[in-house]
Amino acid sequence: MSRFWSERVHRLQPYVPGEQPKMTNLVKLNTNENPYGPSPRVLEAIRAAVDDSLKLYPDPNADRLKAAIARYHGIDSAQIFVGNGSDEVLAHVFLALLKHARPILFPDITYSFYPVYCGLYEIDYRAVPLAEDFSLRIDDYPNDNGGIIFPNPNAPTGCLLPLAQIEALAQRCPDSLLVVDEAYIDFGGDSAIALIDNYDNILVVQTLSKSRSLAGLRVGFAAGHPDLIAALERVKNSFNSYPLDRLAIVGAVAAYLQVTWLLFGTAELLWHDELAVEEQLAAYNARDLGPFLACFHDDVRSFRFRPSSGSLEPARPGQHVVVQARIDDRWVERPYTLSSAAGAPAEHYEITVKREPRGLFS
Repeated sequence: MSRFWSERVHRLQPYVPGEQPKMTNLVKLNTNENPYGPSPRVLEAIRAAVDDSLKLYPDPNADRLKAAIARYHGIDSAQIFVGNGSDEVLAHVFLALLKHARPILFPDITYSFYPVYCGLYEIDYRAVPLAEDFSLRIDDYPNDNGGIIFPNPNAPTGCLLPLAQIEALAQRCPDSLLVVDEAYIDFGGDSAIALIDNYDNILVVQTLSKSRSLAGLRVGFAAGHPDLIAALERVKNSFNSYPLDRLAIVGAVAAYLQVTWLLFGTAELLWHDELAVEEQLAAYNARDLGPFLACFHDDVRSFRFRPSSGSLEPARPGQHVVVQARIDDRWVERPYTLSSAAGAPAEHYEITVKREPRGLFS
């Protein structure tokens, strides 16, 4: 404590980050870091960027990264804001979009950084109790508020609010900003990014720290209406015009140029080096399906594809396919949708992590 501290600093109750032990050979669970490393393509891109260009400032707008994220999610770059991890993005969201006369609302059991932001920016808030089963009940959130924010899936409960419920809440509170914090969405559930074209009061925040194994790179982003993004840009450029360094930008772009995991009905993360699927297909006619780009975990020794329609057709973006992977001597099936592989030849496609409802192949 110092006599030079401001009154606000005296009142702050800072967030306590998870411990980073100096010991090795630990099974580390305290900060939800991915047990698997990042894609080899990400590491290659970062190594290639370590050159004399580091004497130059990075692109303050990170346009390449915004374009890569927008292309992946099928939206426009003007709907994307990027920052130094989702925590910085959230900090800008609280200041730019949630500091109003009325209190904001968030669950009483949730990400513990939310009340810290409120203390820092002097934002009134009300913690809304979860149900007995730890689910979020949208009827508990009145329309008279300064904004609503919650993680989806919620942390630390892991409970998921279905997309239909998020849409219903946005419709019930058309004059309130709904911030959906999707740090863990890749492990189960559908992203609310699918709603932002239809609702100007939905802002989605994601991170590359979890599913993409890039916690050490510090990259996060928000997706929403361009007017919301403009507000975040105004705050960013009043704070730090260069939040992402050159290595973070190229690494994050590489992470979006390759899908490096598949989810087979559980939260298990699977990844492997990029392979040409046509070289491994035995049960199906690869030439009729076209070449693919795919990634699998080391434990997956063989794999194959078939169109969900059952008929063999040339692969095309938007086509539904079934991924079959041999795991522990059995074939596991899950449906996926094809999309154009950014940065790949036009005749190639990649599997995106867009799952159909569970139970389709049970």
